[in-house]
Amino acid sequence: MRLADYTDYTLRVLMYCAAHRERLVTVAELAERHRLSRNHLMKIVTDLARQGLLETTRGRGGGLRLLGDPRAIRVGDVVRAAETDFRMVECFDADADRCTLSASCRLKSLFRMALRAYFDELDRKTLADLVTPPPAVHAGTGGAARAGRSGIADKAGGRRPGRRLRAAPVPRTPPR
Repeated sequence: MRLADYTDYTLRVLMYCAAHRERLVTVAELAERHRLSRNHLMKIVTDLARQGLLETTRGRGGGLRLLGDPRAIRVGDVVRAAETDFRMVECFDADADRCTLSASCRLKSLFRMALRAYFDELDRKTLADLVTPPPAVHAGTGGAARAGRSGIADKAGGRRPGRRLRAAPVPRTPPR
């Protein structure tokens, strides 16, 4: 299964707006940031505003912003609204089904269960989960530090304040 580019861009617009809640975001900014057509983005923004997910302001100093709390916007709901067709196989559409195996085939049931599991997983995540950095995993917990939490040096070569450097893991010697 492959999501349409439209759905991908819809999620990108929402994620960007959620990450920049303190200000208005412009379509020109989104177009430049994601290297997308302004016209294509306008269609997406219009749809998202119609759905009540974005507030738009026209004119000089205008832009768009996320309406509501990113923790309340489920990824599954966004994908359902953006996608037009979840017909994975011909037999999902009774009007188009010409398969001679439909009466005894279990594939349709398997795909329906897989699609349900797919959306169950998407419904567990919100827009906030996509833009909020995950908590750091510390050395004492058995995991590696996550990117952005490991004392990465800034452009001037110094350390970012409040960050710790971790020793690099010792590489294992391959078995002979």
